[in-house]
Amino acid sequence: MINVVIVAPVFAVRAGLRAMLAAGRAETNAGGAVSAPPASAINVIWEAVALSEPGAIPPEADVLVMTVEAFHKGLLSRALLHREGHLALLLLADRLQAVPNLAGLPWRAWGVLSVDSSVEELVAAVRAVHEGLLVGTPALLGPWLPRLLVGETTDAEPLPEPLTERELQVLQLLAQGLANKQIAVALSISDHTVKFHVASIYGKLGAANRTEAVRMGVQRGLVLL
Repeated sequence: MINVVIVAPVFAVRAGLRAMLAAGRAETNAGGAVSAPPASAINVIWEAVALSEPGAIPPEADVLVMTVEAFHKGLLSRALLHREGHLALLLLADRLQAVPNLAGLPWRAWGVLSVDSSVEELVAAVRAVHEGLLVGTPALLGPWLPRLLVGETTDAEPLPEPLTERELQVLQLLAQGLANKQIAVALSISDHTVKFHVASIYGKLGAANRTEAVRMGVQRGLVLL
């Protein structure tokens, strides 16, 4: 059983997340009646606007599902000190600039998910962070990803100019083997714009071709495979 605490300042958001996570339990139990909930079942045990006191988080909580607005209120530090290494975090964000640097915080595991994610994606992300896995997309993690994957030290020199959110999306699609026309369709942009982004990616990474750009992207943690 995965015990989840939802932290969001807006009641409608909390209610929506509770309903979406309830679908995870229904999906898990869809095979028929069971005598006990399976280990992967998701159980929302508490909802909160903020977590300002150490005792506010129920001791049986496993995962915090939190909106980025709640995170930026800065009310988690005292609570985390009392639960170091136990809680996992799934942060919901709508844009790259809003995602904080999570390095150094005592999460057991963490992830960043788009606010537009489906029920299936939300449920899968909760289960993944509960298992200790990193969850996220380059479009949201962006320039923070290399440091967050390997800590504060890395062998790779920082890029003189970080890739933009759109360039990270293009690089991820390059890694999936998509041609320029396919990338244009996937991102609803023109072929000319795709070529411009690809050229910019080459320049920023110092790559000569697609294969090299993808390899460098993987080495820097900018591409999730």
